[in-house]
Amino acid sequence: MPTAPRSTPPPRPSLTERRKAETQRDIARTAAALFTERGAAVTAEEIAHTSGVALRTFYRYFRTKEDAVVPLLANGVQEWIDDLATPPTSPDALPVREVLERAAHRALTPADPPAAEALRWTRGLLRAMSGDPALRAVWHRVHHDTEEALRPVLARLTGADPSAVRLAAAAANTAMRVAVEEWAAGDGAPDGPQGPAELVVRTMRALTAGLPEMAGRTE
Repeated sequence: MPTAPRSTPPPRPSLTERRKAETQRDIARTAAALFTERGAAVTAEEIAHTSGVALRTFYRYFRTKEDAVVPLLANGVQEWIDDLATPPTSPDALPVREVLERAAHRALTPADPPAAEALRWTRGLLRAMSGDPALRAVWHRVHHDTEEALRPVLARLTGADPSAVRLAAAAANTAMRVAVEEWAAGDGAPDGPQGPAELVVRTMRALTAGLPEMAGRTE
């Protein structure tokens, strides 16, 4: 399979864009902490006040109080997709199952304390979802969007037909979701042997075992 051409790096976001992104992240972290502590009783007003922003500012960023946690929940899967979308450096390709597994393991391995903290917040949110259908719907929406975003990446990566790509995206996305949910339900540390990175290897192998052989990229 020919190597995809390297793309030009995207332009660096402006200072205003970076400040907006940081505000979103601050609100998301605050919302996650409050939902973890108090569940569905949390209000948008409380999230805004604790974040140090006006309620009007909160609603400029998020439509509902549950939407406030989307940046936090989506961060890990976005890193995974970005990793997969990185152009290959060699024409020698690994099976796509192995490429997916390695990228998922990297995405769920906390590289620094803030990343480990984000995973702990995700655990708290997942535990709070049992009593909050609206929050649970946000989690499933994040993974629906992830699956949609995976399809063009896998199509470019493999050159496979659309049905095979769709199946691969669904299997890989489900493996990522199940691994994080299983970890959140237990007591394993984010970076330990029962952490999400180790669990995703097992779930990815189980759910992608029946996929057709598709070439991926070199690692």
